[in-house]
Amino acid sequence: MVNLKNKDIISIRDFTIEEILYILNMAADMEGHSYPELLKGKVLATLFFEPSTRTRMSFESAMKLLGGEVISFAEPGATSLVKGESLKDAIKIIEGYSDIIVLRHFLEGAPRLAADTISIPVINAGDGTNQHPTQTFLDLYTILRAKGSLEGLSVGFLGDLKYGRTVHSLAYALAHFPCQMFFVSHPSLRMPVDQLEELKERGVKYSEHDSFEEISHRLDVLYCTRIQQERFADPVEYEKVKGTYRLSKGLIEGLKVKPDFKILHPLPRVDEMDESLDETPYAVYFQQAKSGIPVRKALLAAVLGAKEL
Repeated sequence: MVNLKNKDIISIRDFTIEEILYILNMAADMEGHSYPELLKGKVLATLFFEPSTRTRMSFESAMKLLGGEVISFAEPGATSLVKGESLKDAIKIIEGYSDIIVLRHFLEGAPRLAADTISIPVINAGDGTNQHPTQTFLDLYTILRAKGSLEGLSVGFLGDLKYGRTVHSLAYALAHFPCQMFFVSHPSLRMPVDQLEELKERGVKYSEHDSFEEISHRLDVLYCTRIQQERFADPVEYEKVKGTYRLSKGLIEGLKVKPDFKILHPLPRVDEMDESLDETPYAVYFQQAKSGIPVRKALLAAVLGAKEL
């Protein structure tokens, strides 16, 4: 039996396939039922050292819909951290005010440090270019709902594959299932070599491409990402790659894509995906964002030991 009570959610690598499927099943239950007092008396602290809309608001909404309370900051400049307080000290203090912490930080490993420092559960809401495990759960949930299965799919990844933490997490998770992966990017934004080597060791079939058009007909799912300007140390390098890819309704309809082809995007988008796609049957990215509520309800309830399947 799966038991996730008090489990930190730091990396998708920490989850077995049984635990992943357990969370997806619980998310489906959360979407089908209301539990307005499940987390009554519990307090969630959301600590965001990087900007966020969907992740922060969906966590806070999920907690409140389950009857819990939220304390938060989204502007570290308004906290004692500007006075020189260390992250470890801040986390120890906030531990005394809450039952669970959701942390987004620009430094890779910060959520792991926090989890090793305190006794209450810590959920990683994104650490640098490293991991974004809760986004991965809702990505998997969206694919499962759209395609009916996670197995045997051909999945394309398009855009910033070097710095894209959502891509890194999802590729690792999909390796649990017999999926074929296609990585499409500018040469300077390829998937990290160590991650490709790991996929290879796990028996994943994958290939790298410069052009989306050359593999579009083979895909069941396309995971599109923006090129992240904030990850570039040199603005000149960003200017070289911005606008490399742009999906539109006309482009997709001009290609021989599968009838049930679906497009996901973790959002926000910039110029890589035209609004003309929004009303097509291919687009599921707004449903993907909406899925953050049942998925994060499931994660909070499971980690706080408030519900089992």
